[in-house]
Amino acid sequence: MSGNQAPKPGDAPAQWALRRAEELIASLAGVLSARIVADRAGGIEEVHVLTTPEIQPKQMVRNVESALMAQLGLKVDHRKISVAQTAEMKPIQVLEKEAVAEAASRRKLVFVDLVIESPRPRRVTVRVLLKLDGEEMEGVEEGVDEARSRVQLAARAAVKAMERELEESGVVLEGVRVVDAFDRKIVLAAVQGVSGRNSQLLVGTCEVKESAEQAAVLAVLDATNRWYLQQK
Repeated sequence: MSGNQAPKPGDAPAQWALRRAEELIASLAGVLSARIVADRAGGIEEVHVLTTPEIQPKQMVRNVESALMAQLGLKVDHRKISVAQTAEMKPIQVLEKEAVAEAASRRKLVFVDLVIESPRPRRVTVRVLLKLDGEEMEGVEEGVDEARSRVQLAARAAVKAMERELEESGVVLEGVRVVDAFDRKIVLAAVQGVSGRNSQLLVGTCEVKESAEQAAVLAVLDATNRWYLQQK
């Protein structure tokens, strides 16, 4: 329930104030739920707070006192505030955040850096750095210093970096191309994922923002990331 929500029809001012106080306490860091017991006059008789173990009970009591005073002007005796901790019960917001974090953690192969150097006239070296579970993987390709060639070299270097960690499978670059679509430049990459006797065509895209070479690397990752992690 939002702290800005209007009172419900029939709510007395005291009930509305207590509801606001409960919402405020529930919004504090580490709080899973909060319930206020009113006395006969509509004041605060008891405050019950359920929290995670991340904040100590004494600190939580001080947090509740400070929040009620600062936000609502309510002075509550600390002896009226009881704190219980649990490591099991989680609100839906926490569960949703954990699910998002878990999904993100499965995407472990990430782009780190792209370096393009010219060791001699009309030749270029493209170095791609990826990271997997904290370990860096590097792929290097050299070729002709020409725009289309650099895009190809970047994609091939990304594939080479990925192959360093594969044992019973492999990736083969079918091709990479810069295309115009929807008033934008987009890199399209096609990669064969080979596992045992099976192969699968994997396709990825990335809009050109920093450079076409970087977009080529990201398009390769877009094509292969899910397949690649299944091989690990």
